[in-house]
Amino acid sequence: MMFKDIHISLLLFLATWSVFAQNENTDNDSIFNTQSTYIRHYKNRIHAKIYYINTSNSLAINDRDSRIKLDLNANKESRIGGSILFRKLAISYSYAPKFLNANRNNDGAKLYTLNLRGYYKQHWMQTLKLYQEKGFYIKNANQSIYLPETESFKIGGSTSYILNPNFSYRALSSQNEKQLKSVGSFIPSITYFYTDFNLKHDETISNRTIEKHYKSFDLAFSPNYYYNFVPNEKLLISVGASAGIGLNYSITNSSNVTTLLTELSFKGTFSYDLTNLFVGAHFNYLFLNHSTSRSYYVTDTIPYLQVFIGYRFKAPQKVIETADEFNDKLNIKS
Repeated sequence: MMFKDIHISLLLFLATWSVFAQNENTDNDSIFNTQSTYIRHYKNRIHAKIYYINTSNSLAINDRDSRIKLDLNANKESRIGGSILFRKLAISYSYAPKFLNANRNNDGAKLYTLNLRGYYKQHWMQTLKLYQEKGFYIKNANQSIYLPETESFKIGGSTSYILNPNFSYRALSSQNEKQLKSVGSFIPSITYFYTDFNLKHDETISNRTIEKHYKSFDLAFSPNYYYNFVPNEKLLISVGASAGIGLNYSITNSSNVTTLLTELSFKGTFSYDLTNLFVGAHFNYLFLNHSTSRSYYVTDTIPYLQVFIGYRFKAPQKVIETADEFNDKLNIKS
């Protein structure tokens, strides 16, 4: 069934500021207002975007005693979807159709992912990620076995502080801002995840029985650095990386272990902007490395690729008036 795996998210920032609030103050007919020489803020524009996403959460288990490596890869990874963004309100929908190559031959497999990002004032950024997967391939040098009942659940995210106020992360993530000049920023972050992995397989793999139920708690301090390169007013190229360290607490069938956690991630963004029309791609790869017992060492990976095309168009006057009235009632400047 083409529509059996869907992703729907509604993000409302109501805790500390209005979903309709903006920092700049412009008239209703303005396409944008330049707050500084570095960042352009779009106002009263609705951002509509369609995209293709390839993402998953996979585990590689290394047995130190036997030197056997098992790769557990989620079976279904690709989705297409769309989103609409107006000021601080974002709605998105996506699904995993059968005609994409990564989604074929995967009876019984399921994938649900959720990626949310919010901002507080000028510097704080909060992300939330959720991965729920069913149906894995387990591979090593000698075997490739499909496990339709094997399940994984991961939830977590990061809390970050953007040190340079001239750096726009929104220009990368949602395109409702535009970086006007090349600039970089350190972004220290606290990263945290909870993982529950249940391997449902009764046979011995490579003459060894591996842990079947595994829970993990990750906490790491992750300094990030991003650089937005703006060669001209239409093109943006951004690269970033982080290397973090922290602790992992793992619960398995045989033991509870606290070990050193290392975190490494690489990120890149390309976008081409023509005032209203914009196209681009995001790429992110996160590695979490830790032990679960004396024998097992786990590499937890989350790759993410998004290719998108979008358009900004003027919001209807009624929507603008409703947003301004909402802000007035909360005593928020629009």
